[in-house]
Amino acid sequence: MSVKSILRVSITLLIFLLAIFLAWTLWQHYMVSPWTRDGRVRADVVNIAPDVSGQVVALPVRDNQQVRKGDLLMEIDPARYQLALQQADAAVAARNAELDVRRADVEARRSELNMRRAQARRRADMDALVVSREAREDAGSQVTAADAQMQAAQAQLKSAQAQYQAAVSQRDTARLNLERTKVYAPVDGYITNLNVRSGDYASAGAAKIAIIDSNSFWVYAYFEETKLPLLAIGDRASIQLINGATLSGHVDSIARGIYDRDNPQSRELIADVNPTFNWVRLAQRIPVRIHLDQVPPSVLLASGLTCTVVLQPGSGQARANQAAALAR
Repeated sequence: MSVKSILRVSITLLIFLLAIFLAWTLWQHYMVSPWTRDGRVRADVVNIAPDVSGQVVALPVRDNQQVRKGDLLMEIDPARYQLALQQADAAVAARNAELDVRRADVEARRSELNMRRAQARRRADMDALVVSREAREDAGSQVTAADAQMQAAQAQLKSAQAQYQAAVSQRDTARLNLERTKVYAPVDGYITNLNVRSGDYASAGAAKIAIIDSNSFWVYAYFEETKLPLLAIGDRASIQLINGATLSGHVDSIARGIYDRDNPQSRELIADVNPTFNWVRLAQRIPVRIHLDQVPPSVLLASGLTCTVVLQPGSGQARANQAAALAR
């Protein structure tokens, strides 16, 4: 065999081996390595609902605006709640006046009871020739009557105290309702899909504004069930957004259940098993929550963005060992 033929065979064999190596590498990357293109950026959405009902008279925010915790979002017409607070203040003043009257009545009854008891003791100590038995019995009856009046006055005082406390509670509720006419942002974030307008009627408990919590972004990566044995809590993750930006994170948690579409529940609360199935069974995808370690200021995140997630198997244990070493 000539040198030229040997060279040609060698080149062909080298190309063949290179093709096998590339195929094996691609197989390891696509079928074995823990990575997925099925990733979504997620964030907490805070639904803002007023605690009182009324017409929206102020709306100092606009769609997609960034807000800080404590910023005013909207204001409900406070006129009705101001009148309710004035009425509650008047009720508290009236109950307080009645309470003072009841206290004075109790003091008067107590003084009278003490006087009757003193008279009864003096008559009891006197000689029978000076004070008759009838007078002594009459003094005892007066003590009993004064004691009954004292108890009745104390009962009325307790009732007045309860009514006063109820009036105070109603006043505090009215004041709280007036304060709740102003709705403030509970978190830092971004107004999204703003549909409320000044002049709209807002009902208590009905969400009117949605805020994307800017401190709550994470990634949900949907990994095939065949790759779950390669995953571990704490494994480092590289997140490649579809716009080219790259983020870093780690596995925070792994979902422990997904819905079984082939075995729904019937109206009789028993399994409704599908009699047909596909010959080719695709691996189910399990949600894996990825915590973002740090988001560069130049990266704009929005809930719903798609991304590719690549994990580093075994890096979670390395992180745990490193943390344990630092703790020592």
